[in-house]
Amino acid sequence: MDNLVSYDDPMSAEAVGMHMPAMVTLDDLATMNAADPNGHRYETSPQGVLSVMPPADSEHARIASRLFAWLIMAGWPAEQVLQVAGIRIPGPGRDGGRIPDLSVWSKVPPREVWLSVAELLLVVEIVSPGSEAMDEVTKRHEYASAGISQYWVVDRDAAQTVTLYQLSSESYTERAKMPLAWLLQTSPSDHLV
Repeated sequence: MDNLVSYDDPMSAEAVGMHMPAMVTLDDLATMNAADPNGHRYETSPQGVLSVMPPADSEHARIASRLFAWLIMAGWPAEQVLQVAGIRIPGPGRDGGRIPDLSVWSKVPPREVWLSVAELLLVVEIVSPGSEAMDEVTKRHEYASAGISQYWVVDRDAAQTVTLYQLSSESYTERAKMPLAWLLQTSPSDHLV
């Protein structure tokens, strides 16, 4: 993506839009993610819809760290529990790219920017203000369509409620819902099927 606009340029949305390619590829997304000095996440659906997520705040980071530590302390190899790793979402005619907050793999994934979902056991999204519909509807549908067996959503309510979804046919069914503090008092093997 040779014509990527620098974030230092005081350009309008229209001017930036003129420099965007007609179809954003996964290579374009990787370039955009690497070039953003402010830590935004750039993702795209298999239909080509570009999403720009703001950088995570400290509460978001604490939740991700607590889940990561919980999995590692229970014996999951650190190489199989990844934070903000890109995954390739297969689609008709083109692939999309999502960057979940946490992912758990059945074996060490290869060193790639956009990983295949073949060995992916669990994807966790932590809801940020404004991302509710994306996490609860759009990503849930995409992850189910990609065949990812488990999807957990952590809400940012007072209890930090975690909803655990299990793939059933081509959609997710809710398996459990509990405060994050409760989840962290259990064993990951109780939930990772």
